[in-house]
Amino acid sequence: MDPQRAPAAPPSRGGGSNTIRAAIMAVVMAVFAGYLFLWMMISTNPYRLKWLPKVRTQTASTYFGTTHGATYLLFTFPVMFIATLGCVYLHLGKKSSTDNHTKGKNDRLAILKRPMIIKGLGIVCWIEIAFFIMFIALLTWNFATYLRISFATITPKSAAKKGEQVWEVKLDSASHRLALVANIALAFLFFPVTRGSSVLPLFGLTSEGSVKYHIWLGHIVMTLFTVHSLGYIVYWASVNQLSEMLEWKKTGISNVAGELSFVAGLILWATTFPRIRRRMFEVFFYSHNMYIPFVVFFIYHVGINYTSMMLPGFFLFVIDRYLRFLQSRSHVRLLSARVLPCETVELNFSKTKGLSYTPTSIMFLNVPTISKMQWHPFTISSSSSLETDKLSVIIKGEGKWSNKLHQLLSHSIDRLDISVEGPYGPATTDFLRHELLVMVSGGSGVTPFISIIRELIHTSQTSKYQTPKILLITSFKNSNDLTMLDLILPICGAPSEFPNLDLKIEAYVTREKHAPPAEEKEKTTSTRTVWLKPNPSDAPISPILGTNNYLWLGAIISSSFIIYLFFIGILTRYYIFPIDRNTNKIYPSASRASLHMLFLCIGVFISATSAFLMNKSSNARDKTTQIQNMEGATPQASPNSLFYNADRELESLPQQSISQLINLHYGERPDLRKFLFERKESSVGVLVCGPKKMRHEVANICSSGLAANLHFESISFSW
Repeated sequence: MDPQRAPAAPPSRGGGSNTIRAAIMAVVMAVFAGYLFLWMMISTNPYRLKWLPKVRTQTASTYFGTTHGATYLLFTFPVMFIATLGCVYLHLGKKSSTDNHTKGKNDRLAILKRPMIIKGLGIVCWIEIAFFIMFIALLTWNFATYLRISFATITPKSAAKKGEQVWEVKLDSASHRLALVANIALAFLFFPVTRGSSVLPLFGLTSEGSVKYHIWLGHIVMTLFTVHSLGYIVYWASVNQLSEMLEWKKTGISNVAGELSFVAGLILWATTFPRIRRRMFEVFFYSHNMYIPFVVFFIYHVGINYTSMMLPGFFLFVIDRYLRFLQSRSHVRLLSARVLPCETVELNFSKTKGLSYTPTSIMFLNVPTISKMQWHPFTISSSSSLETDKLSVIIKGEGKWSNKLHQLLSHSIDRLDISVEGPYGPATTDFLRHELLVMVSGGSGVTPFISIIRELIHTSQTSKYQTPKILLITSFKNSNDLTMLDLILPICGAPSEFPNLDLKIEAYVTREKHAPPAEEKEKTTSTRTVWLKPNPSDAPISPILGTNNYLWLGAIISSSFIIYLFFIGILTRYYIFPIDRNTNKIYPSASRASLHMLFLCIGVFISATSAFLMNKSSNARDKTTQIQNMEGATPQASPNSLFYNADRELESLPQQSISQLINLHYGERPDLRKFLFERKESSVGVLVCGPKKMRHEVANICSSGLAANLHFESISFSW
């Protein structure tokens, strides 16, 4: 390590931007706090009897009826406002300095970020547990308040007037209130799976890291809806009204629609449990599309006015899903593939220089030759800083889809059609604040850390500030899996040496006691590079909304919502109002809901398509330049050509420098406690990706409190 390199980064150069961002965050937090307060008060008498009637009186009009205006104002607008402001906040964050890191800085929340293992939840930190408990408390509070208020009016006399017993009336009331509580969880269900969202990164979250929140919310929603449905079945059977199950009212609640929504949800829910998801991934994948009938029939069940309370999350999800659809319509330019003997391939794509991403980002791939429907996420192994015109992903053959891909590339092919969605990843990374990064991996779990290593190689060469030391502890079952370490450096363009980066690799082969003989090793460790010939129509991967993607996203969110409101206002004023006269008892609820869904999709279509086409022309210029450059640099040759062999010789030079950094161990497993507890650096960032047992072991070590310098990074992977 060069002693002349400064130990800390300079102060931020984006003072003005930081001030604006601080102001935006203050507004966002104030609005978000008010939004949560409404959910807390929604079951109380002050809200139902005073606040809501007053707001409805002030917002009633012939454009939005007597109830829609209040719902939009209280529950829809705040989230859309936060999402739009979040886009501005994140855009300014991209423009400000990214080097504002202080080595070993004091993290006041370090104790709350310590990991813990809870059965059913996995590895979580104290902050996540606190929010989980508060959310459960919110649901419990609302349910208890609903029951307290409704049960107070239920007496033997009031039950007798309905010809029912007290317990039957209470069962009816409780079942109804369970659905109201489930709707609170439903309002947040789609936020974690909106990959291109501005809401998640605004709060320091990523879509892949938030999938577990989606799982938690999904279980809560379906559990409550199941009890709600069973409660009504028992109630109807008790009062001899099972015919209610076949009723689809013209206005108001539709029971048939609710049952169809519930059945769709049950099918979806049944395939999400780990054993089914892992053993029958295709069943899980295809059944997850049942969210469409689940949502559609849910809207028909409760009506569009009540659904508008849950609208923001689904609205943002629809925007994201349509943008992903637009991106996935074209094939991308696959330049080459490195095929390893351990059934692993590295795909190397062309990308425009305007596309930047952070280490540990992921990208979804679709290979129509294998399956036109299936999309699979893979960690990006390249660094947009080190490789400005290329993007790489590493795929280990661990299932039907990935094994078929390995077989395709193992044979002589000229080209392979691939579509992508992404990349998606954290808005920023903070690795430079540590003196040492300890990365623990098992098998293919090493792939996320390759992007970090490549990023730090670039940082060590271009920055005058000290980069953290790296200790990679990786375990493999067999010696041929060691070839995955050959992928630490890119296929070309990597430096032959990097003196300013302190990198050590401890590699363990657990199922072999000795190194294989030289002849066998040569056969099992040879990596083959396949150069492909893309079609002229195949384009480099580029940001779908350009370099100012967050500003464009903010424009799409705000304009699509405005277009939706405009069409709904015109529709209500000049078509529905003359028929219904704001009574909500004449015009069919299903027709009203269908028109709302239609105009929501039209608003998203107009805004997103316009933004996409406006950026397409600028992206096309970058793509043309990029393709011309790549055509001059990419060897369109067979493995027997001189060009190919010359490139292989150049590629082997940096790999020789990597091999010198690897310390091999056969027939044993790493002593992780020893590795971690012996570190004396003041700040040690610990990341882990691998089998569940390994992840839990590392989390337990970091949460033990025996080493205050260990910081279990929240970016650690769990898939």
